Amino acid sequence: MPDYTSPPTIYVTDTATPQRGMSHEHFAPGDRVVVICGSADGDLAGEEMRIVAPSWHLPTGEDGWRLRNPQGGKHTFITAHARYLIHLERRCPDCAGFLRQLATTLLPQLPKKGVAQGHWYQLTALDQLVHISDLGKP
Repeated sequence: MPDYTSPPTIYVTDTATPQRGMSHEHFAPGDRVVVICGSADGDLAGEEMRIVAPSWHLPTGEDGWRLRNPQGGKHTFITAHARYLIHLERRCPDCAGFLRQLATTLLPQLPKKGVAQGHWYQLTALDQLVHISDLGKP
């Protein structure tokens, strides 16, 4: 059996997310969303979650959303800012445009083969997802 090797550490610059002007009201409880956090074989990849309830996003000092990640284990419920989220279930021109912008910005920086994490998000001790550009806010 071959030895398992972890994917290489790749640091990617995400300039699209910090500039996204997405309102809290754009999303609602029950919405299925994704947070893009890397790539798989040349396509963007992320964590699919469901919005549960409004929640204060401490890292940005703004309204956020409580999310349920069915694959989350000890991080099943996290809080995230609306600008990190992309709709999955419904046709949403704003989210589709943002996804295209992310692809244009991020895919050239990510490997064409295999799985890679972008390392532009991290979880705080309070399970709040925070983009590196939002560290140190409010």
